[in-house]
Amino acid sequence: MKLFKIYTIGVLLCCTVTIKAQSILQETVQNLKSPDGAYDFTFYQKKGNAGEKQMYYSLSFKGKKVVLESELGILIENNTFESALGIPNDNCKVWGENLNFTGVQLNEVSDSWKPVYGENAIIQNKYNEITIAFRKGEVAKEKLTDGYDKNKSYFMNVVVRAYNEGVAIRYHFPEPTNGLFLHIVGEQTQFTMPEGTLAYYEPWAQAHYSLLPLKDWKGQSERPLTMKLTNGLSVAIAEAQMIDYARMKFSLNATKPNTLQATLYSSVDVIPAYSTPWRVIMAAEKDIDLIKNNTIILNLNPENQIKDISWIKPGKVIRVAKLTQEDAKKCVDFAAAHSLQYIHLDAGWYGPEMKMSSDATKVSETKDFNMPELTAYAASKGIGLWVYVNQRALIQQLDSILPLYKKWGIKGIKFGFVQVGNQRWSTWLHEAVKKCAEYGLMVDIHDEYRPTGFSRTYPNLMTQEGIRGNEEMPDANHNTILPFTRFLAGPADYTIAYYSKAIKNTHAHQLALAAVYYSPIQFMYWYDQPSAYQGEPEIEFFDRVKAVWDETKVINGEVGKYITVARRSEKEWFVGTITNNEARKIIIPTDFLVKGKKYVVKSFQDDDKVATRTKVAVAEFKIKGGEVLSFNLKASGGVALIISEVSTK
Repeated sequence: MKLFKIYTIGVLLCCTVTIKAQSILQETVQNLKSPDGAYDFTFYQKKGNAGEKQMYYSLSFKGKKVVLESELGILIENNTFESALGIPNDNCKVWGENLNFTGVQLNEVSDSWKPVYGENAIIQNKYNEITIAFRKGEVAKEKLTDGYDKNKSYFMNVVVRAYNEGVAIRYHFPEPTNGLFLHIVGEQTQFTMPEGTLAYYEPWAQAHYSLLPLKDWKGQSERPLTMKLTNGLSVAIAEAQMIDYARMKFSLNATKPNTLQATLYSSVDVIPAYSTPWRVIMAAEKDIDLIKNNTIILNLNPENQIKDISWIKPGKVIRVAKLTQEDAKKCVDFAAAHSLQYIHLDAGWYGPEMKMSSDATKVSETKDFNMPELTAYAASKGIGLWVYVNQRALIQQLDSILPLYKKWGIKGIKFGFVQVGNQRWSTWLHEAVKKCAEYGLMVDIHDEYRPTGFSRTYPNLMTQEGIRGNEEMPDANHNTILPFTRFLAGPADYTIAYYSKAIKNTHAHQLALAAVYYSPIQFMYWYDQPSAYQGEPEIEFFDRVKAVWDETKVINGEVGKYITVARRSEKEWFVGTITNNEARKIIIPTDFLVKGKKYVVKSFQDDDKVATRTKVAVAEFKIKGGEVLSFNLKASGGVALIISEVSTK
């Protein structure tokens, strides 16, 4: 790590940017580039006719405009703070206005780290960072409180990191000497996009997507928000490290055309030192590059805080559809026979989930579960047990159920119907994950929660919903949008289904999802039960596919049309490709294999001629690394592949 003062600006910072406006304060103009030079971030202040100052930024990628001139700032409402500084109180202050620039500090980082689990065994962490420091107002000596040094008066910093994968911005409030708090009522953060931009609008976390211009939206849109620009770029705006704050969504600015406004769910109360969540901007010439660069979300979070990680074990899960001891044991037997790692008792095992009176420390009187016996039986076959607990019970009983569940031998808890949005519930949720870690329990958060990278810091948070998955049975168009939108934020519990008659896609499409979609706890056979299996040979793919990976390659794809992903576990590659509601010819280059080396490919593809109810053909053939594979996919179809090295024995 290298730190630089303003007088040793060096390569990363320069003031050669030309901006056509007389009101720009030239001493505030700062420029930051990504390590590879592709991203070019510019910051500056403007001075208005009345002398007021406002912060702005713009961003380009490979010489193309990504974000045009946009405002930065924080809305703070705090009478006590203003009085201490001797600043006239007007109740609500925009902390992007009238800030006095004091200098910059540069930081350069280039390293890598090994996640507990993930899509890749190693993650590169390389960025250039600038901290732009400001002081708010002038402090008169007679207004100083005891021990308050005017030379250390209250500051706000704008922190910007430029990675090769994207650019992130946040606000930091250093620790003051007088212990004041901040009441944040909103952000001034804006994203003014080029004319003609289209966005994949999604009003809530489990909603449909609509490709819309930046005008006439009904309400707000979720994050990440993926957009198509007229200059050919694909852009996504996301949120990282949101753990003690209010959730952000995107609104359209009422007065500025083509401008997205970062909109908070509610106000936030904090005590400095404090940093707001990161606002992340990713750009790409190809849609698939957004997916390749999603490690930026994890990199923007602190490192793992759990010392003993031996109990954190990713895996595949089958849900116990019929909540009886007998059916749970049948699921254990099925899991053991089909290389699954867990079974799951869903809502209802301890009583009606929506009733505050339901006791999650006891099995419902209407159920016959014997938890110690069930966990022991499962453990004897190498299978673990997860249980569902609604937030109503978690709020009341978290401290009592955690030691009990550890005693029972339970491995993980699926949090149900969590409250999301305001600071209180954001903080509660992340503190609950920390408490689960103290008892060696993994967590899967369901409903509207979307990840912002907390799994890096507490990797017992394995996965989360926040997705329109197979509980709603979306179509193939939706499924081909998800990798370029929701999955940019992190893993998702899509709850893959197979035998259900409600599925709107082909069976090969469903198989391929296990490779295309990433979730360290991957639910399989949602709405199914062991008796649904009738020896279909293609289930081998579900049996052999993994939940976490050593290496991931996004081969090709276009948002809303198709996608192909190849993932490696040790020496085997698992490839999944899906198309939207249209039939499509898919080309799969095998450049990810060793060129010229011999491999065996086992394919699982839709075929109406197959004499099974699922109509999936299983075939095997040999190739050499570097060859190109071609498949004709049915509408809403897919293909799944297992590629293994040819044995030399």
